[in-house]
Amino acid sequence: MTPSAPGGDARLALGAGVGCYLLWGFLPLVFQAMERLSISPWEILSNRTVWAVPIALAFVLVARQGGEVLSAIRNPRTMAWLTLSALLIAFNWAIYIWAVNSGRVLETSLGYYVIPLLAMAAGALIFHERIDRLGAFAIALASVGVALQALALGRLPLISLALALSFGLYGIVRKRVAASAQTGLLIECVLLAGPGLAYVLWLQAGHGGHLGASAPATGWLLFCGPVTAVPLMLFSWAARRIPLSFMGFLQFIGPTIGFAIGVSQGEPFTPLRAASFVFIWGGAVVFAYGAWRRTRNIALAAPTA
Repeated sequence: MTPSAPGGDARLALGAGVGCYLLWGFLPLVFQAMERLSISPWEILSNRTVWAVPIALAFVLVARQGGEVLSAIRNPRTMAWLTLSALLIAFNWAIYIWAVNSGRVLETSLGYYVIPLLAMAAGALIFHERIDRLGAFAIALASVGVALQALALGRLPLISLALALSFGLYGIVRKRVAASAQTGLLIECVLLAGPGLAYVLWLQAGHGGHLGASAPATGWLLFCGPVTAVPLMLFSWAARRIPLSFMGFLQFIGPTIGFAIGVSQGEPFTPLRAASFVFIWGGAVVFAYGAWRRTRNIALAAPTA
């Protein structure tokens, strides 16, 4: 699929999509650094929800979208969609943080490999995006790779499936909601910040909270804000401007980085997992070639049009 936004906007959207997945790819290292300081997954999650709010608010103020935020809050339909998306992303975060800090980075990688397949299927079924033969072949190759990774685990990959379904549905909801990336992100963060702040305050009231316990712990917890809000804003902004199927294939960037992190940290890398990696990247190469060929054909046809 080629980007649906015109000209330079499409290139910016593509750059935003690549950027968010690069940031998400290295996120396990951030959470593992906090885990080494004995910060629990729930404390990480609650601080993500709290410290993302000022970053999201800054995005809205820079874009001068305060009026749009108020309009969205007054619209019950928009608020219903954003409440759903907030719950989906919170569920995704909770599972991801716990899995990464439990030594299951490769399982999270498998989950995020599944998401592009869901995104491309949703793009075709819900948003009527066309998938040509090369795209279908790319999906088939990637599907074989994902199936081989599941076989390599020797059991139903529940963590992977939960991550894939929650984030896949989140992408669909954010593409449908009538709110800009900055507005939607701020409202999502505010909705999640209430319970998150309550838990942070409870921890800080003598129940093992790490804010202020040491400079490294405080720094990492405050860093949860930008590391949460920036890639989410980039994702939401890009998802509204390029086809969901195209956005889906960019998703392979993140899990590939996660896959490399898991292998480098000593998680099992069997021949079956190696074969799955070959199939998945074979699908990515085929899809990239198809996208380049379509872009080239459009460029060649433009002067005659």
